[in-house]
Amino acid sequence: MTQNIDWKAEAAKRKDAYLEDLFDLLRIDSVRDDENATDEAPLGPGPKEALEAFLALGERDGFLTKNVDNWAGHIEYGDGDELMGILAHVDVVPTGTGWETDPFEPVIKDGRLYARGSSDDKGPGMAAYYALKMIKDLGLPVSKKVRFIIGTDEESEWKGIKHYLETEPEPDFGFSPDAAFPIINGEKGNATVFIETKGAVDGGSEELVLFEAGLRANMVPQEAVAVVKSKNPAALQAGLADFLDGLPVSGVAAVDGDQVTLEMTGKAAHGSKPASGVNAATYLARYLSDFDFSKDAKAFLEMTMLYLHDDPEGEKLGIAVTDAIMGELTSNPGVFSFKANEGGKITVNMRYPQGTTEEGLFETFRTKLSDYDVTLTKANGKEPHYVPANDPLVTTLLDVYHRQTGLEAHEMVIGGGTYGRLMERGVAFGAMFPDSIDTMHQANEFMAIDDLMKSMAIYAEAIYELIK
Repeated sequence: MTQNIDWKAEAAKRKDAYLEDLFDLLRIDSVRDDENATDEAPLGPGPKEALEAFLALGERDGFLTKNVDNWAGHIEYGDGDELMGILAHVDVVPTGTGWETDPFEPVIKDGRLYARGSSDDKGPGMAAYYALKMIKDLGLPVSKKVRFIIGTDEESEWKGIKHYLETEPEPDFGFSPDAAFPIINGEKGNATVFIETKGAVDGGSEELVLFEAGLRANMVPQEAVAVVKSKNPAALQAGLADFLDGLPVSGVAAVDGDQVTLEMTGKAAHGSKPASGVNAATYLARYLSDFDFSKDAKAFLEMTMLYLHDDPEGEKLGIAVTDAIMGELTSNPGVFSFKANEGGKITVNMRYPQGTTEEGLFETFRTKLSDYDVTLTKANGKEPHYVPANDPLVTTLLDVYHRQTGLEAHEMVIGGGTYGRLMERGVAFGAMFPDSIDTMHQANEFMAIDDLMKSMAIYAEAIYELIK
């Protein structure tokens, strides 16, 4: 146990400087932008700018830094045979709708910092960086090397960090400040299945011209829109109010000639916690599925209604499974698109525990949807990850957490995926506390300033305990 250092007081001394640096980082729109990607900005200009801004802080503060081809980078401190990694990310998910403030102009209200990335993951990442800086400022003796590693597309395919690990060594141990306290020493597997339908419009009194919903596979769709060409548009419009009565979604329908545009609004949430959100897409499909559409549109809507609607644990698909340590599988139908004469596509993202496999899930989809004329493909996923509770990394981090908070310290498993899983002995550690309000991937994302400062103090002591 480290003596004679008041970590909370040291964090408090750095609050103003921390917030100033964090505000600069939050002002950068670092959503991955493939349309504007270049050789110099492989994930788009925003992630590159945010990476460079963070590395510039490291240079300013006297650390060694390295930019790995604008895919990722690191800030290095100390020396020794063992390498500790602290893995954070500067990319953010798209903003979506429903914000009360500019998502890229940070605002503090009632002790909360509002901005996209305030909790996921710029706020916690900056707290961990300042914790490392604190150790350097205090001149504390260390026996290991630390690399604060900065990723640029954690919210999508992890291409940046994978490229980084092709040229740089995997840390021997470490953590990612990108989840919750007390600790996340287990992460479920991550599998994504794509369901594609054809788009022929022959037959049926209704024609599904367009159906769009969802921003990312790891977000619950908050908004959904459909355009329908109808022989009786008034009926399609009139039935919506009765359908919505008592449901947790809102919606409107507008008629223009023989076309009806329907818009539905639910609630966004992290894709690993679909039960926390309200999926506007599946509710819209449920409403439309009662009408007379052509075969392909009918398949798109019917599959959604029968197998994906209101089913966060995959019971209807037959993929539900629960593990004693990792808990239950979760299923999030996150992205929907259908265009007449082109076809439809549904993206389903699942977080699964030990005891099942990505291939097994895919085969269950194939069997369950065999009556439909669909094409199924899958993305490269991630296997479940678990570091035993008695590992010294886990026990050290839990000891520090309990010492600083007085709260119960215990292992936890999540459905979300963090960079912690990239290390064999890697975990996620904070920055959400048990009483924090989780707004990751939602409109009006925020993080309490007090939580960020408490995290900085915990990170500083934890890092020092692991590298002294």
